[in-house]
Amino acid sequence: MSKDFNRPVRVLVAKVGLDGHDRGAKIIATSLRDAGMEVIYTGLRQTPEMVVNTALQEDVDAIGISILSGAHMTVFPKVMQIMKDKGLDDVLVTGGGIIPDADMAALNQMGVGKLFAPGTHTADIVTYIKDWVKTNRNF
Repeated sequence: MSKDFNRPVRVLVAKVGLDGHDRGAKIIATSLRDAGMEVIYTGLRQTPEMVVNTALQEDVDAIGISILSGAHMTVFPKVMQIMKDKGLDDVLVTGGGIIPDADMAALNQMGVGKLFAPGTHTADIVTYIKDWVKTNRNF
């Protein structure tokens, strides 16, 4: 547990859709756990609804979506809309995978947090999530 928080940061790591490549998601989940965060990993083939429902049930601070299938311009907006519909407005949505820079910018404009390309140092992801939670969550 970080000395900056009263409890560990809770992160949901999700694989949405038919994307069956989860090695990167598992590496990120392990890195976040090693950094003292509580990590809930959804496993493969989740729907946006399943991801948001799990986030609500687990009271997470952040959702990290790993996507390599090219469906990012469908998945992220759908997750954001379901979160809005359910009043989940204080949870970070971040993620990474194969996402072109122009699409990253468009998703950021929609309210998605920073997105990480393959090869990003896991320490950068840990720092980003911890800083966001420290600034935006109250616990």
